Amino acid sequence: MTDPQIALMMLGLFIVFVFLGFPIAFTLMAMGIGFGYYAYFDERRMWRDYDRLDETATSWDQWTSWFEGFFNNRIFDLFVNQTFTVMSNEVLTAVPLFLFMGYIVERANIVDRLFTTLNIASKNIPGSMGVAALITCALFATATGIVGAVVTLMGLLALPAMLKARYNPSFASGIICAGGTLGILIPPSIMLIVYAAASNVSIVRLYAGALLPGLTLVGLYLVYVIGRSILQPSSAPRPTKDEVPDMPTGKLVLMILTSFLPLAFLILAVLGSILFGLATPTEAASIGALGGILLAFLYRAMTWQRLRESVYLTVRTTAMVCWLFVGSYTFSAVFSYLGGEHVISEFVQSMNLTPIQFLIMAQFIIFLLGWPLEWSEIIIIFVPIFLPLLAYFEIDPLFFGILVALNLQTSFLTPPMAMSAYYLKGIAPPEVRLTQIFAGVMPFLLCVFISMVLMYLFPEIVFYLPELFYGS
Repeated sequence: MTDPQIALMMLGLFIVFVFLGFPIAFTLMAMGIGFGYYAYFDERRMWRDYDRLDETATSWDQWTSWFEGFFNNRIFDLFVNQTFTVMSNEVLTAVPLFLFMGYIVERANIVDRLFTTLNIASKNIPGSMGVAALITCALFATATGIVGAVVTLMGLLALPAMLKARYNPSFASGIICAGGTLGILIPPSIMLIVYAAASNVSIVRLYAGALLPGLTLVGLYLVYVIGRSILQPSSAPRPTKDEVPDMPTGKLVLMILTSFLPLAFLILAVLGSILFGLATPTEAASIGALGGILLAFLYRAMTWQRLRESVYLTVRTTAMVCWLFVGSYTFSAVFSYLGGEHVISEFVQSMNLTPIQFLIMAQFIIFLLGWPLEWSEIIIIFVPIFLPLLAYFEIDPLFFGILVALNLQTSFLTPPMAMSAYYLKGIAPPEVRLTQIFAGVMPFLLCVFISMVLMYLFPEIVFYLPELFYGS
């Protein structure tokens, strides 16, 4: 077999091992080192010292020299260098800080206050409880960026209330599942930090570019929720006074000041300091983590146990991301050295695609990969395969990254592997069936596709804020 054929076999075996359930980070590292040992095998270099032994050398000297030569393969140097590169990457420093902020906010008992306040404030809007749940999901998802945590917590908090208010179970489930995924798109998104590290695109420009697409998607969700509530009132009945009591204006304002504004201010402070150049993403994430701790103290929700849980979950998730990067960098370096990247590039270029056709093909592949894989694995492993082709098709990596972030919303919403649906089913009442949840997310999935089409038709949605803030 030629080296490019071995590279393609390497990629195929990796996909097989993923479907078999092997841990992805360790699979990447093992295959990178295993195939890299073949790729960088140089007998003369590796056993040079062994060949220089004279006749006076003992058997022990011969054995140790041969054994040292066995590990004198350049793949081990590459692996160490890639590990050091990942661990010293300044962009990735923001990941644990944003994660810590999210886990602290999750445990600060903010969400129940926020949902109650928004539910009362929006009671005169059609589908008011659905609107309140969606806005709460969007704010909480933006603050945490952890889909499972948002869907689970909102499922425990909002879903029983919506079912008690006679909401259609499928409709209510879809609202929570769709709203819970918004954190991987709307800044400050951890996914965009990971993409920035993989693509060398400015994280500041990515955040600016993602803001309008994220708000557009939230707007489409709200239009659907309110529109269906008007056209089909039985799916979202108006709340009674027993379910949502009248509230004096002064007390309602106080509730907004103590529940909505603190979390909104924390998000805007973190995001604004990044967008206006007042702080780097890492510095802003540090302030956000500190702000999350202060909020937890203000709401009297900070305990030693909750702090320990937040630190543990942060370390565990960060370690997963970092080792995914180490494995991906090693795997990609060997794959490229064997000529696999060149083969794929030549194959795609030979298809004579237009830039739009290439984007559609790439997004369709990413859409399919979203069924078995998490967003982190797609961004770190598969997106870099497309990145070298962007220059050939004259596509801005910024636009491609926002499109991928939008596309990855579907990975949590598309049956049969819609993870947000499984998160919700795990804590939903027994009468809410998985098929109902799947049916509920489908209209929101259509909203995602509509927003992607809008980006294709009007790329200014992505480029307007980056050009406004930082110029072209």
